[in-house]
Amino acid sequence: MRLIFKQRFFSWYDSYDVYDEFGNTVFTVQGQFAWGKKLQINDALGSPVGVVQQKVFSFMPTFELYRGENYVGSIRKEFTFFRPAFHIDCNGWWIEGDWMEWDYAIYEPSGSLAATVSKEFGWTDQYVIDVADGVDAVVALMVVIAIDGEKDNRD
Repeated sequence: MRLIFKQRFFSWYDSYDVYDEFGNTVFTVQGQFAWGKKLQINDALGSPVGVVQQKVFSFMPTFELYRGENYVGSIRKEFTFFRPAFHIDCNGWWIEGDWMEWDYAIYEPSGSLAATVSKEFGWTDQYVIDVADGVDAVVALMVVIAIDGEKDNRD
């Protein structure tokens, strides 16, 4: 499944639209007022399907991932000097990417590819997410949102 993740140009809080390869809206992401970043993912009908919540009091930036009310994992930026790195505590996944964090891959515990992410340049943040068959697209989207949120905190 291919998802195109686009930040809205004018928005008070972070907000994004997520389209399939045919241009149909699959998800919307709305920033909410909270301590730290809190982003709610809604399906095309507007029903909530996930939340990405930044932990405010943590040494390194950490985001928790929720499917409804259920905690599904977290992603934390690792302390490194040159190359940004993230630790994913979700589904046994791990991440590898380039030093700019714009293109990366998410791997399953078996080593197979769960998703690839590449940034397209434009007026706002825009990513193409290719999710492997059988992988939960919402959880993959939450990981991308968390990494984007951490990068936004540095800008």
